[in-house]
Amino acid sequence: MKELLCYIAQNLADNPDQVSVEAVMSGDAMTLQLRVAQEDMGKVIGRQGRIAKEIRTLLKAAGLRENLRVSVDILD
Repeated sequence: MKELLCYIAQNLADNPDQVSVEAVMSGDAMTLQLRVAQEDMGKVIGRQGRIAKEIRTLLKAAGLRENLRVSVDILD
């Protein structure tokens, strides 16, 4: 999951070297914390949050294959 999110974010961002993902597990739930450069925040979130919503949808679908509940937090 972590690698998938990192791959997606790096391809969206202008500064792919500043993308970092941290995974926090709690039981059968995983929270992925995404950090990007401030100027790339708009590209990762998208207009009205559409890109962020689709990223979350993709990762939830991937998590279902591994019986995990996955959530994505985009941090400043």
